[in-house]
Amino acid sequence: MNARNDLLLDKLELRAPLPSDGHQLNQLVAASPPLDTNSVYCNLLQCLHFADTSVAAVLDGRLVGFISAYCPPNEPETLFVWQVVVAEPVRGSGLAKRMLHWLIQQPGTEQALGLATTITPNNRASWALFESFAQDCDALPVKSVLFQRDRHFAGQHDDEYLLRIAPLPNRPDKSMVNHVDDLRSSLRTPGSRRWLD
Repeated sequence: MNARNDLLLDKLELRAPLPSDGHQLNQLVAASPPLDTNSVYCNLLQCLHFADTSVAAVLDGRLVGFISAYCPPNEPETLFVWQVVVAEPVRGSGLAKRMLHWLIQQPGTEQALGLATTITPNNRASWALFESFAQDCDALPVKSVLFQRDRHFAGQHDDEYLLRIAPLPNRPDKSMVNHVDDLRSSLRTPGSRRWLD
């Protein structure tokens, strides 16, 4: 990170989203290919319904980063990260990981013992982000194919891998820690391998 980005991030505000962020979020995603765009209405609902489990990054009154996330009804102990977006001028500053760490410390996510997301195979920035986040959490990332290009997307979208990271830090339930420790001890792979497939 350069000195300019250090100064920018000193003035950055991380907060829960507001419905008034919806249009800016829509524009930010549209300016950040290859992210999938949604309607403004969808983004408004994200900012309203998922405000407790999402984060907005604001700099000089402008939305420069956003994480959309929620706890699935059938997995209330998982924080599912739907989308991460960072504006071009602040990319490479560590903002995305800073938002992730901020988010898992908020009251709305304290029940989440683990984090999940989906990533396409060629999205190197996302793989690097979540691998670095997992290392920070001393957690084991586990990946598997969730949605397939031909089966689920009619050939119109790349495969989506489900990535799970657990345990999240500072969680009271140790059962997840024991489960991940069991996974680690059962691995018979070279030390350089960083993922459990």
